Amino acid sequence: MNARRFFSKWFAGRPPARNSAFTLIELLVVIAIIAVLAALLLPTLAKAKGQALAINCIGNLKQLQVCWHLYADDFKDVLPPNDSVYNFESPTNGEFTQQLSWCQGNARADTNTAAIEAGLLYPYNRSTGIYHCPADFTTVEGHPNIYRNRSYNMSQSVNGLGMVPIPADSYPVDVFQRCFMKLSAITNPTPSKLFVFIDENQGTLYDAQFGYPMPNYDYRWWDMPSDRHNQGANLSFVDGHVERWHWRAPKISDTALPAITPGGDTQDYNRVGSAMRIVPVDGLAD
Repeated sequence: MNARRFFSKWFAGRPPARNSAFTLIELLVVIAIIAVLAALLLPTLAKAKGQALAINCIGNLKQLQVCWHLYADDFKDVLPPNDSVYNFESPTNGEFTQQLSWCQGNARADTNTAAIEAGLLYPYNRSTGIYHCPADFTTVEGHPNIYRNRSYNMSQSVNGLGMVPIPADSYPVDVFQRCFMKLSAITNPTPSKLFVFIDENQGTLYDAQFGYPMPNYDYRWWDMPSDRHNQGANLSFVDGHVERWHWRAPKISDTALPAITPGGDTQDYNRVGSAMRIVPVDGLAD
């Protein structure tokens, strides 16, 4: 018996094969199972992606913190100047000062990295990407396809203007905005409690300094922290470590100098102040 006759005889004795196509009910069941699995997995994937972005942000702040320390080492304990401040109360809403600073420019308007490259910390790490939080998808004003180059600000408590005279006045900024000018002078708060860089809220980000009023001078957010990391922000501290702070209230601002809302926002405001140099205004500079 040849092979063809053998297989013809074998198949002839088998029952006819069932139609192998899916029925409509079976197809709907499969689609429903896929939908359930997607509903279970997507939140987990989104959470994992958010955690990855937060970790990347922490890495950026650690690198900036290293640059900050290297500058102080090179300049005999003097902290990097933090002198680029946007003055909302001036007639033209312009820069408070154009002096050299750790970083310059207006994050809302800069379409290139020239301002970052002109900063005093840039020579210590020439990667402009470390100035931008990967979870910050805010775009430059008038340029919806260009992400902002910077997401972080430096606390006014670390050489924030200091002895720079206020325009049209005879007294220095230090009269109403106290700061440490040398690394060795940081004792209260201690280096592990005083923050240097902070993840800034996209609604209040203009200049490169994170401002905060003294308790008897003003009471509002001069700059507001971001909440893009699961209603939290990352902060780096003088001793080099980075923390993620979770806020009791969402941080949403569509205007400069936003008011403090009662409740959780007040607690968040006080918490940020506790990590800065707070000295009541007495009309005198240090």
